[in-house]
Amino acid sequence: MEDTPPASPQLSLDSREGRRALLASVLGSAMPFLDGTAVNVALPSMAREMGTSFSGFQWILNAYLIALAALVLPGGALSDRWGRRRAFVRGAVAFALASVLCGVAPDSGTLVVARALQGVAAALLIPASLSVVQTSFRTQDRGKAVGLWSGITGLSTLAGPLFGGWLVDVWTWRAIFWLNLPLGAAAVAVALWAVAPSARDRRPMDTAGAVLAAFMLGGFVFAMTQGPEWGWRHRGVLAAAVVSLVATVGFVDVERNHARPMLPFRFFGRRGFLGANLVTVGVYFALSGNFFLLTIQMQRVLGYSAFGTGLALAPITFIMLVVSPLAGRWSGIWGPRPLLSLGPFVAAAGALLLSRVGLDTGYLTHLLPGVVFFGLGLSLTVAPLTSAALSSVEDEFTGVAAGVNNAVARSAQLLAIPLLPLLAGISGIESVGGVEFSDGFQRAQVLNAVVLGIAGITGWLVLRPGPPQPS
Repeated sequence: MEDTPPASPQLSLDSREGRRALLASVLGSAMPFLDGTAVNVALPSMAREMGTSFSGFQWILNAYLIALAALVLPGGALSDRWGRRRAFVRGAVAFALASVLCGVAPDSGTLVVARALQGVAAALLIPASLSVVQTSFRTQDRGKAVGLWSGITGLSTLAGPLFGGWLVDVWTWRAIFWLNLPLGAAAVAVALWAVAPSARDRRPMDTAGAVLAAFMLGGFVFAMTQGPEWGWRHRGVLAAAVVSLVATVGFVDVERNHARPMLPFRFFGRRGFLGANLVTVGVYFALSGNFFLLTIQMQRVLGYSAFGTGLALAPITFIMLVVSPLAGRWSGIWGPRPLLSLGPFVAAAGALLLSRVGLDTGYLTHLLPGVVFFGLGLSLTVAPLTSAALSSVEDEFTGVAAGVNNAVARSAQLLAIPLLPLLAGISGIESVGGVEFSDGFQRAQVLNAVVLGIAGITGWLVLRPGPPQPS
């Protein structure tokens, strides 16, 4: 049955219907966000079973992120075109099935391919999930709804190390992926019950723009990911860079001349949209680099178990759950500028505190203070980031706006995984542990603090005071 526009799509967050719509969105987005961090703590276990090197660590993460970064912009456009509910259901089903393939993968090569398929599905599911939140609720409830979405999905993101670590220790890392099958079924059932259908856009689709965007983003993140490992003059790296450059030129030309471009460039003239995406680069670079190296530092240097690592990071989960909805509401009242300036600086303080974590450091005196400040900074930042990006465009383009913001975030995450160890001069990589690795980890945290400080300054300079308004 085709989607048709509802008579009155805007719900109150306090209503039963509104809570159901939010639940559907959260259940769907919880799958990719939970996997995103649970896989980090499972990497050592995967390495033992499959004989994976440090570069294998990176590819288990990067296969997913490259596919997601390359396709999330077209995925956002498809969400707007198909209608939010249809796109959400298709993305949730595809992600759950790809997760099953991850869970039964017999070797690392198959796992990498299955992770890439997860990324393809997430590229449709995540923008659709955000579109449900942004377009289902009345204007006065959207900031709080986005904050709740950020807080609860942040809970799934940051519960990943805790729950994933427990599964790894008591059962198998494969259970992390199998869990997505019942979770996906629940998300689809609630969405079909609670999310109002929206109109399908039957105007001609910007197919050329979608294809060029995939090559533009995919080539860029592949070159930046493999450049440090293979060498910047490697033929594969150079070929990917050339593909990305040519696709970028073609994408700009197509979007400027298309009657209905997939990505209207006028959005970048809106300071809310531009500022939110610039801050996103720094915040997600630091977030990805921090958790990637911190989980290795805790397990391979400090001797934590997978579950112990998740438990040690659990305070971030609870801070996100409590503070993110408040940050979303504050952003609706004061605008995103104060929070997108303060939040990164608080997270930077957390990174500096974590830079003290070495071979013989205690949890209460060294790890916990850094974890608390880093989590508080993230909690003040994530919901206003999302709200600023989505609120700066008209409702019909929320899928595209979510796709752009996610493409920026995933690209920044991808860059962090190879570049942060390189910039920090981390050695001991092949053994993934030891004194040399620990020293590099401390330098990486200082770099993270610098990046977050630049992000905070950017938020203050670029964003306008007051709540974001579509132009």
